[in-house]
Amino acid sequence: MVPHPPLLVPELVSGAAAETEPVRAATLAAAGKLPGPWVAVAVDGSGPSTFVPPLSGTFLGYGVDVPVTLGGDLPPDATIPLPVLITAWLRERCGVEVSRVELVPHDLPTSDCVSFGQRLAADTGAAGLLVLGDGSTRHGPRSPGSDDERSGPFDSVVHDLLAAADVDGLLGLDPDLARELGAQGRAAWQVLAGVPGPWRCSSAEFFAPFGVGYHVAVWERP
Repeated sequence: MVPHPPLLVPELVSGAAAETEPVRAATLAAAGKLPGPWVAVAVDGSGPSTFVPPLSGTFLGYGVDVPVTLGGDLPPDATIPLPVLITAWLRERCGVEVSRVELVPHDLPTSDCVSFGQRLAADTGAAGLLVLGDGSTRHGPRSPGSDDERSGPFDSVVHDLLAAADVDGLLGLDPDLARELGAQGRAAWQVLAGVPGPWRCSSAEFFAPFGVGYHVAVWERP
């Protein structure tokens, strides 16, 4: 489980590279433990949609032309959604293959998230599952959304659930509250909860630079 903000890419935050380094380092470390080939799942307004290699993109829409690829040497497509770009960026640094990236809509009901996770498990076998999702965007006055005192408790609960590999707890997250807090990762985490376990968490961290919550965790089969 990793976040997918543009600030992971150093070239996009040259003035704040030091402030964003902890979340970048943790994300790369977590992704580096994931065996390939990867199947990635994330939340995006373009979902439901599937992206497969060969596919190339660029972060030009976020300020700097940083090309990335899921594999192959096609010309960069400037319309590729951010979670796919981040998956490609992580893939290049971890030296693994990506089978596909699945995007689900923000408002996917919990029951549909579970069904989707079950289908992923049946389709992917032993592949590593990269789950991309961000926490609340309303942590304090520096946040891109208005400050909301519920953000701290919400992301604290998410962190504890990920650290405990608590599938039932993740399924209990309130979609309406997550939407109000800008926590777009809710649906992706609940897709993960639909993937049959058992699971144990080997590491879990939380960061909130610039007022946005970012969760990084690694689950393994015991």
